[in-house]
Amino acid sequence: MANINIMLVDDEERFLSTTKKLLERKGYKVETASSGMEALEKLKTNNIQVVILDVKMPGMDGIATLKKIKRDFPLIEVIMLTGHGTVESAVEGVKLGAANYLIKPADIDDISEKIKEAFEKKQTISIQTDKREEYFKKLRVRLAVGLLAAFMLPYAAFFAYFQFQFSSTLKNTGRLNLEALSNSQKNTIDLFLQERVVNIFSLFHSSEFSLTPSRQKMQDYLQDLRQVNDAFIDVGFLNTKGIQAGYAGPFPYLQGKDYSNENWFKILLNQQRHYFISDIYLGFRKKPHFTIAVRQIIDGKPYVMRSTLDPDKFYMFLRSISRGKEVESALINKDGLYQIVDPDRGELLGKSEYIPPETVESGVEEIITNGDSILIGYAWLKEAPWALEVRQPLNIAHAGMYQSRRIMTVILAVIFFAIAAGIWFATSRLISRAQVAAQKSDELRHQLFHASKLASVGELATGVAHEINNPLAIIVATSGVVRDMLNPEFDLNPSPEEITKEIDTIDSAAFRARTITRQLLAFGRKNEPKLAPCNVNQILDEVMGGLKEREFKVADIEIVRDYDPGLPEILLDHDQIRQVFLNLINNAGDAISGPGKITITTSRNDQDIKITIKDTGKGMSAEQLSEIFNPFYTTKEAGKGTGLGLSVSLNIVESLGGAIDVQSLEGAGSSFMVSLPIHRT
Repeated sequence: MANINIMLVDDEERFLSTTKKLLERKGYKVETASSGMEALEKLKTNNIQVVILDVKMPGMDGIATLKKIKRDFPLIEVIMLTGHGTVESAVEGVKLGAANYLIKPADIDDISEKIKEAFEKKQTISIQTDKREEYFKKLRVRLAVGLLAAFMLPYAAFFAYFQFQFSSTLKNTGRLNLEALSNSQKNTIDLFLQERVVNIFSLFHSSEFSLTPSRQKMQDYLQDLRQVNDAFIDVGFLNTKGIQAGYAGPFPYLQGKDYSNENWFKILLNQQRHYFISDIYLGFRKKPHFTIAVRQIIDGKPYVMRSTLDPDKFYMFLRSISRGKEVESALINKDGLYQIVDPDRGELLGKSEYIPPETVESGVEEIITNGDSILIGYAWLKEAPWALEVRQPLNIAHAGMYQSRRIMTVILAVIFFAIAAGIWFATSRLISRAQVAAQKSDELRHQLFHASKLASVGELATGVAHEINNPLAIIVATSGVVRDMLNPEFDLNPSPEEITKEIDTIDSAAFRARTITRQLLAFGRKNEPKLAPCNVNQILDEVMGGLKEREFKVADIEIVRDYDPGLPEILLDHDQIRQVFLNLINNAGDAISGPGKITITTSRNDQDIKITIKDTGKGMSAEQLSEIFNPFYTTKEAGKGTGLGLSVSLNIVESLGGAIDVQSLEGAGSSFMVSLPIHRT
């Protein structure tokens, strides 16, 4: 006890001082706080294991304080203490994680016993959790090593096969790498050309654009283009007749030239695409160049802005994206004429010894040149009718793979011999131990959960007592009224009808008390179901028969039965499943205010029988849906529900191997679907 630090939180100074002295005599170390805020501040600086917390306090009450303790100090156990015990406060405290619940005045021995129980529970869970985490941590490491070793055996066989098949695999890998490289460079070139098209097209959208541009304006256009990329040589503006009405560049004699008969001009005007990139040609200037021209419709007429790009600058761009790849790159047109090429390989408009097929977007071919094997990867551009050729000698293409094979051989050999010794030790032993450990862990968790639940229910039963006192008081008062009716001195109406009304009141109160006690007992009990063949349709009819159906008829609630007549009998606990159906049907009726309808549907598939109970009531919010199966949670008004019905129902259905699903929408009703297995495993 000397190792247990306690904090008492209560606004009554006399209770604090007296209880502190009594607990200190029992060996506890005790701190006190007279308010929730003071308690929270002291918990920051004191090592407290258990807090005894009064529910009723001015300012921040016990429930609000409990919420903050569980949020900021989740390892601290809390015992709720109140002189005003109600079901609501008891349920709220347990839901928020209180370990126990005591009613004032509490005997100091009872307080001490609850402290020890809370501390032992905390210690047990903590120790078991630490041991389980440590065990599984070691188990994961050992199992990983064992599995890795086991997997290495087929890998070793695969590696031997890989060595045998290396030459053919190597060639395929080289092809794939070269094809990937050619596609990558192709995409880069396409992007380069797209950007140049956009640069030229943007001139149309200049704020000072004119259909009769001055020489200075054309010079400004050219300067803007060269600032973007120095590959631009000149720029020209062509009117609708193909006359170059504006020009800037090193060839001033092109001003006024008629391009209407130029091949690229005809194609641009007649094609759907608004721009055109020409092949390398000599043109009016008698020097190799290629043109990028864009078309713009203005007042229903086509105008053209064109620019010439320097092939040498384009070649330098091509070299820059190939640098470090140990490849030679070139561009050829559909006739196999070089558009861009390394001077050591060929010259512009020279013929390439290899022309890729136009019908294949990309690929790799092997050719023999001067007795050397050359891999050529190719990819057709999207922006121009050109193919990118990427050349690489075969010995260079595979050099990296030979080096990778040597490295892989060394690494795999080291790994293989390092893990071989652990194969026999890890697999069988650790897997069996993992199974045993998982089983023990599940059993312990189940026992602790059930013990904790029983303890909570036992303590909360005292708080529920006042709920039972209400119907008992009604019974006593009503029986007194009946006696007075039978006493001539009071001159009351002792007719059978009046007496029957009072007896109905007594019955209602008695049934209310019975419901509370049964639900508490059902929640706290852990009974094995008594299984026997049952017909679900018959059980539903039993629940709805007689009094219940008349009750709904009086309340103007229509009952619709939609049964599958071919349901097989399945193994169920008759009384327990009847309780589940009764709970769900009662809840459906309580959710309906005024006229409404409850639809009960049964159906089956190969695995399950499904029972759906749908109502046209008020429905539930998403927040309520997430809470409804929690013990002691209820959406009903105070005094109309204990919050145990759905918890009990879920426990029963799960014990029978089934499940409960819920769908609900505020204002549109709810639907509860119970699934029960046809064949239990």
